[in-house]
Amino acid sequence: MEQFLLHDTSESTPLSELEQIEINLLLEGLYQKYGYDFRHYVRASLGRRIIHRMRAERLPTITALLEKILHDPAYLERLLNDLSIRMTEMYRDPSFFAAFRSEVVPLLRDLPEIRIWHAGCATGEEVYSMAILIKEEGLANKTKIYATDMNEKALLSAQKGAFPLRKMQQYTKNYLKAGGKNSFSEYYTTDHQYAYFYPIMKDNLTFAQHNLVTDSSFNEFHVILCRNVMIYFDRELQQKVHRLIYNSLADGGFVGLGSKESILFKPKGLDYVEFNPNERIYQKGK
Repeated sequence: MEQFLLHDTSESTPLSELEQIEINLLLEGLYQKYGYDFRHYVRASLGRRIIHRMRAERLPTITALLEKILHDPAYLERLLNDLSIRMTEMYRDPSFFAAFRSEVVPLLRDLPEIRIWHAGCATGEEVYSMAILIKEEGLANKTKIYATDMNEKALLSAQKGAFPLRKMQQYTKNYLKAGGKNSFSEYYTTDHQYAYFYPIMKDNLTFAQHNLVTDSSFNEFHVILCRNVMIYFDRELQQKVHRLIYNSLADGGFVGLGSKESILFKPKGLDYVEFNPNERIYQKGK
């Protein structure tokens, strides 16, 4: 997500009625002033993140935090960073990528061109995972991968294609479980801190800022991956994003969701085939 993932497993005191009112005002202010719409995010996690930022700034109330945010963009940036916990990794849920390789890729081969959209791409780990998979399957020359996120800072990181070296051992294990065909180290070089993916891996990647909550469709895609994003939305917002995804898919196109997500809360009239429900892969009706 990164479509601003909210994750906090700590125990905390429930929000008071006054705090809930203040949070509503803060969210409305964020939307009216900056266009960031968190009004339909799951409120419990959102509230904990906001309270954390209020205390970190040594402010007495959420209202005081709102005043700072409205008048000083530096406060806004710090709050947005609090709301964007980047829970992602290369080949996250390797069985998903293995199923995509063995079941979806054969159906993409006959297309004259392939357009893939990673919605809420965070810092790009899954984008590079897909780029490598597509390359290994011999489809890179006719595939365009669009990677979008609301967080400009995360996008800049994704464009660099540099990931902490300490994580590469786990990423290599994921790659092999996902059906990787080569030595994973063939795709990057390293220094003492980072692994840098070779520039050729970026040839068919386009990174752009896009807000799933407020922006509309910008192309027609054969594959849309929106994994581990909608679990942080309330049902109303989930339905809105489901409709955006559906309208952005070509007939017969595929959507991939996260392991804890489903199409159960999709709006009526969206015609999907449960292509591989275990891996949360669905196909739009033709």
